[in-house]
Amino acid sequence: MANEPQLTDEVPNAASVAIVRDGKVLLIKRAFAPYQHLWTLPGGRIEPGESIEQCAIREISEEVGLTIRNPRPVMVQALGRDGTFRLAVFATRDFSGQLRASDEVAGHQWMDPAALIALRTTSRLDDVLARAFAVLAQG
Repeated sequence: MANEPQLTDEVPNAASVAIVRDGKVLLIKRAFAPYQHLWTLPGGRIEPGESIEQCAIREISEEVGLTIRNPRPVMVQALGRDGTFRLAVFATRDFSGQLRASDEVAGHQWMDPAALIALRTTSRLDDVLARAFAVLAQG
């Protein structure tokens, strides 16, 4: 379907995480390209030698200062021109620490997914979040 995020079987080279608290998800506004000024999930590119789960955990720590545990796989989404990024999306409610945004983050907020319509977001973020909440609802 046209509205579905484009899924890929290729090995992911980036990760993002839907961190959920009290029915809201942590969104960040990107300070730099790619996706400058767009609201999205925190995350970033994999580094040599990392597993995709390690990438997700490190990126969350670097971007927003939180320590996540038990990231649950949601999907792999092809993003960018010709699928430059193969983004593994994870979801978790298991996190600790103080929220401290890095200089890569122009803003952050806990957002009810129903309110996304008011924001400029990365491609099909509403679909991605629907899948993330579904994964977390499975227990």
